[in-house]
Amino acid sequence: RHPASLTKMMTLYLVFEAIETGLIDLDTLVTGSRHSADRPPSRLGLAKDDSIPLDLAIDALVVRSANDVAAAIGELLAGTEVDFARLMTQKARQLGMTNTIYKNASGLPDKEQITTANDQAILGLALKQHYPEYFPRFSVPVVSYKDRTWKSHNKLLQKVATVTGIKTGFINASGFNIVTYDDHPDGAKLVVVMG
Repeated sequence: RHPASLTKMMTLYLVFEAIETGLIDLDTLVTGSRHSADRPPSRLGLAKDDSIPLDLAIDALVVRSANDVAAAIGELLAGTEVDFARLMTQKARQLGMTNTIYKNASGLPDKEQITTANDQAILGLALKQHYPEYFPRFSVPVVSYKDRTWKSHNKLLQKVATVTGIKTGFINASGFNIVTYDDHPDGAKLVVVMG
């Protein structure tokens, strides 16, 4: 299946890894380029040469599913979004995601960008296990930039108190996708639905 914006889970995994290794921190500036600013919606509205702190960029990916910010993060960490996608695929293999190929940082349509529900479960659990200090960020309900505020696309956050959102996604080629973590008192559950 096509991962759509579930792709941003891996983008964020690599962000958290870069923070842990000291390459960047939450105050590092993410700067828009011509390429990132031209990404189709959903967008935050990060124009070429505009900068935002990584702290805001993380929330923009989680809440707004901002394709412009995803591309800008890829450029920050690897020089180009294409090179970042190669790093994403390499990390997928290291995590045991044997059926996933990334071609961009956002999940925008690409016929070669594919995954499976099982691989997305592996990634969801890796985010929870490897970066527990950042995992609550997936429950952020709103993000604001300039004069606009957006609510999370994940309606489960409003309906189920024990849910950590992780990520939703949609493109026509995939349908609606979600990976969510329910830390229920009766036992934690990871749920992946694709299409």
